Amino acid sequence: MRTLAALALTLAAASPAAAATGPFFSLNNTDFIVLLAFILFIAVLMYFNVPSMIAKMLDQRADGIQKDLDEARALREEAQSLLASYERRSREVQAQADRIVAQARDDARSNAEQAKADLERSIERRLAAAEDQIASAEAAAVKEVRDRAIAVAIAAARDVASRRIGAEKQSELVDSSIDVVGQRLN
Repeated sequence: MRTLAALALTLAAASPAAAATGPFFSLNNTDFIVLLAFILFIAVLMYFNVPSMIAKMLDQRADGIQKDLDEARALREEAQSLLASYERRSREVQAQADRIVAQARDDARSNAEQAKADLERSIERRLAAAEDQIASAEAAAVKEVRDRAIAVAIAAARDVASRRIGAEKQSELVDSSIDVVGQRLN
């Protein structure tokens, strides 16, 4: 139907007034020959159903383009959902990293405080140990001074006793004094 309308329009446009001289419906008229060739060409196209084949090819092409557009739209939507997912994951990972950093800072503070407390206790223990060592050394020094004083006193007493007392009595007194001193020292 469209083809017939196109043919009628073509015939109307090729008016005999614009044609060459002489009768229009003559084989000597080139315009008439061109018109017949054109009509024959259109008839051949119609016979072989070329317009429907062209329309079918155009429809197939349009369908292919539509499928490509639909696929592109689906891919775009998928890409947008993936982007949103990655952005959400990125925010979650950033929040988790912030929590980890905050936890590490808190742990570092508490570890520093614990280390400070441990250091203070260690210093106190060392001071107490040093004081104990000083007291022990002082007690040892006092004992050593006392022992030497006793030894000096015994030696002095022996010298005094040996000058005043006889040898026999002297020996007896020294032995008893040594026994007494030995008992008191132990």
